[in-house]
Amino acid sequence: MKSIEDLNVKIFADGADRAGMLEMYEKPFIKGLTTNPTLMNKAGITDYRAFCQEILSEIPDKPISFEVFSDDINEMQRQALEIAGWGSNVYVKIPITNTKREDCGALIGALAARGVKVNVTALMTLRQVENVADALDPNVPSYVSVFAGRVADTGVDPVPLMSDAVEALKTKPAAELIWASPRELLNIFQADQIGCQVITVTNDILKKLILVGKNLDDFSLETVKMFRNDAISAGFSL
Repeated sequence: MKSIEDLNVKIFADGADRAGMLEMYEKPFIKGLTTNPTLMNKAGITDYRAFCQEILSEIPDKPISFEVFSDDINEMQRQALEIAGWGSNVYVKIPITNTKREDCGALIGALAARGVKVNVTALMTLRQVENVADALDPNVPSYVSVFAGRVADTGVDPVPLMSDAVEALKTKPAAELIWASPRELLNIFQADQIGCQVITVTNDILKKLILVGKNLDDFSLETVKMFRNDAISAGFSL
C-alpha cells in the first residue's frame, strides 16, 4: 500500500468549520478545500458572503470551492460571477441541475466561456459527466464532482463509474475529476488507483490517516482490549 505522501490523487478537505478549515489548510498534504450550503448551515453560518470572504483572507493560495444557492438559472449566473470575483483561487460550485431538474449545462458553458473556474457538483451518472465534459472549455481549469459515496449508498460499486468518468474527461485536459462524498479511508486509495485527480475528505475520515499501514494483528488486539475495558467500565456481570 502506498503512503499518503506517495499518492497521486490530491486530497481536498471538505467542511465549513472555520477552525477545522484553517487546521486542514496548514497541512501540506491538503491541496485544496471545498464546502457547500449544507455544511455551512450545519456550522451555523448565516452570512454567506462574510464567511467566504473571511476564509479567503486566510486561505489565499489553495483552490477552494464555494457554491451558488439560487434555484433560478439566471440568478445562479449572477451569483457565480460574484463568487468568482472573490479570488483567483476560487472555484464556483454549480449543481448539475436545479431542483426542477432543469439542466445547468448551458450555464456551465457560459461561465466557462467567460473564464470562470467551475466545480460542477452532485453528479452521479456517467451520462451527466459526459454532458458536463461537452460544456466545459478545454483551456479553463474546472472540477467535476461525482458523488461516489452516495452512489455506493445505493448498493452500487462506484469504482467502474469513476474509472469511466476519468476517461470521459480526457477530452478536457484542464478538467479534474473529484471523488466526492467518500465513506471510508479506502476510497482515497481507490481514487488514486483509477487515476482520479482529486478526492474530497471530511475531517472525520482524515483523522483515520494515522491508521494507514497499521499492523492488523496489533489492531485486532487493540479492539479486543477495547471490548474488555468497556465491559469492565459498564460493570457487566453474569
